[in-house]
Amino acid sequence: MVDFSLTDENKLVADSARAFAEAEILPNIREWDRGDGYPRAMLDKLAEQGFLGAPIPERYGGAGMDYLSFAILCEELERADTAFRVVQSVHVGLNSLALLQWGTEEQRQRWLVPQARGEKLATFGLTEPGVGTDAANLATTARRDGDAYRLNGAKQWISLADMADHFLVFATVDRSKGHKGVTAFLLERGMNGLSTGTLHGKLGIRAGNTGTISLDDVVVPVEHRIGEEGEGFLVAMSAIDQGRYTVAAGAVGLAQACLDASVKYAHERRTFGQEIGQHQLVKQLIAKMAAGTEMGRLLVWRAGWLKNQGRRNTRETSLAKWHATEHAVQSALDAIQVHGANGYSDEFPVERYLRNSKAAVIYEGTSQLHTLIQADYAMGYREDRPLRCEPWPADGWERTT
Repeated sequence: MVDFSLTDENKLVADSARAFAEAEILPNIREWDRGDGYPRAMLDKLAEQGFLGAPIPERYGGAGMDYLSFAILCEELERADTAFRVVQSVHVGLNSLALLQWGTEEQRQRWLVPQARGEKLATFGLTEPGVGTDAANLATTARRDGDAYRLNGAKQWISLADMADHFLVFATVDRSKGHKGVTAFLLERGMNGLSTGTLHGKLGIRAGNTGTISLDDVVVPVEHRIGEEGEGFLVAMSAIDQGRYTVAAGAVGLAQACLDASVKYAHERRTFGQEIGQHQLVKQLIAKMAAGTEMGRLLVWRAGWLKNQGRRNTRETSLAKWHATEHAVQSALDAIQVHGANGYSDEFPVERYLRNSKAAVIYEGTSQLHTLIQADYAMGYREDRPLRCEPWPADGWERTT
């Protein structure tokens, strides 16, 4: 039986995340969005709240949140600004949870523990200048050289690239093997041949860092390999499932922010002698926002419930991500329409919401990819095997196969 009633812990996470956002993010976000982004000190503040290890078990330095609490955290952070949900998606969802699932105990102690405590910041390097959705066709190579590998290649559109200490990077040991040649490695800043750069001129998420990773004959000891040689594609796909969950939850928060801003403005703005909220077509825009946001939240919570049960949720998470991100874009467009000319200015937040919303229908699988995924499930062309891992809270973690 699915129970969507919130626990005391869920409510505490919602309250603390919202209070953090209102105190630390909202007063500064327009300045950060206009300028050079948020300061590194903000990540220390996230760590102090336990947010950088939110769903990681306490024995590995995390906060031990269940997945519903994690979704609520992502929703509340993106309700303030997408850049802070991105930290949850990349540092936690794509990197730390992959280490938890695929890393050895030694690797967890070495890299996961400091990440969960917020002592080290982590990112995820899969996308390349010529490779996005086609992740089995990586150009980055890893050549075995004794007790190490030599990595060469480039990664692009990497969130936190210039801020991260740890990099979960994917390279192929044999391109002729396709996805079976992809292998995962944990790299550390300071390794010879590893450099990063910042991408400028982004449409949205301007408060956050996005950049590139360059690998020039980087020598990576074999003990830095995550999983076995050739398992990298499985590592990446399981990590992306986690990332999609956070993106979906965050998109609900962005849609909620659009709704909140629109309701506020519709009460304040008057035309023809009454609040614009009294006009039927404005009501229609707001009603669509409200309905779609509730739908997205329920889809995310269903996926979170499955995750808490240790059950596979690829289909459910894909559906939540597809709906919630598309709805966030439409909500932002409608929110600008409610605001009229004022919505076209960054004096009002809905302009930023629209710019931020667009990225999420591209990363973690484009909307077109999720359309195909959902069609394949519906047609019976795709079927999931049972997930082999323990439900939350777990005393130990097993690899997903």
